[in-house]
Amino acid sequence: MLWIVWAAFLLLVLIVLAFDLGFFSRESKTLSAKTALFRTGAYFLMAMLFTVFVYFAYEHHWQGLGIVPPGADNPWLPDTGREAAIMFFMGYLLEQSLSVDNIFVIALILGFFKVPIAYQHRVLLWGILGALVMRGIMIALGTVLIAKFAVVTYFFGAFLIFTAYKMLRAEEDAEIDFEKNIVVRLLSRRLHPQFVEDRFFTRIDGKRAITPLFLALVIVETTDLVFAVDSIPAVFGLTQDPFLVFTSNVFAILGLRSLYFALADLLGRFHLLKYSLVVILGFVGAKMLIEKDFIPHSYKEFVNIFSFAVIVLSLIGGVIASFIYPEKSRPPPEISATPAMETPTPDKIPD
Repeated sequence: MLWIVWAAFLLLVLIVLAFDLGFFSRESKTLSAKTALFRTGAYFLMAMLFTVFVYFAYEHHWQGLGIVPPGADNPWLPDTGREAAIMFFMGYLLEQSLSVDNIFVIALILGFFKVPIAYQHRVLLWGILGALVMRGIMIALGTVLIAKFAVVTYFFGAFLIFTAYKMLRAEEDAEIDFEKNIVVRLLSRRLHPQFVEDRFFTRIDGKRAITPLFLALVIVETTDLVFAVDSIPAVFGLTQDPFLVFTSNVFAILGLRSLYFALADLLGRFHLLKYSLVVILGFVGAKMLIEKDFIPHSYKEFVNIFSFAVIVLSLIGGVIASFIYPEKSRPPPEISATPAMETPTPDKIPD
């Protein structure tokens, strides 16, 4: 009967999307900073309430949640409601922190393609829907791989440590040139040179063509896929319960649009958060490599609490340090209708 819980959660997600992202409104709209902050807080409150639900659902095994198969020795599966609640909230915090980098890149993408602020809502709407589908597929695939091949856990751990190393060595002032992106080069052959209101498609001389808005959406989706390759293994390092992995991802993604507009003027101020993510990814990667073979099962609850403390303190430290030592060399990306770069047109994209 576990499918009932999954179905109820997906129905909840659809209801939230319908009201928050504007399925019942045909007008493209943006959010003021005040409204965005309010909705960001509302999503955080929803995540907190869902944490309470997770505690009781796993403690009492509602509809089969949290029932571990006999003989299973997996430290990443919860034994109690408290463990499940900690695992879910750790996953949510991790995904939410990683989404800050995602938001920064989305701002660069929308700026590069000169997406008017009135149309950004539409890109974010469909971008979030696509992200939910892609994350669901990747989580299902990861769950199957881990269940069939235990070595995948070690591969994920090593990959996270490598990702942390790459993030540490990445240059602060490195710029992304979307004009050289292979997807941009391919799709630009059928690109309409201008926006056509908030449409994704139009016609040129009777032939179907894409608009710059659709091209921006495709780049946003492919970028989220790259971020998911890093974030999904990270969550598996905290819990390998499919329901907890998926729900923690969903709650982080649902608040992405509100967080985007809420952080419009603050994106560049979190420059030291990168080092927090380096610590977290490196820690989770090391945890995946050693927890099962070198840490006794009796220490499982301590490990979960310690992991939660590492994540929370790292994030708080990164935010506080960013404000104490502000970045001076690079301004935050502007969320505006008139960024400096031009929308690529077919004659400007080399063959």
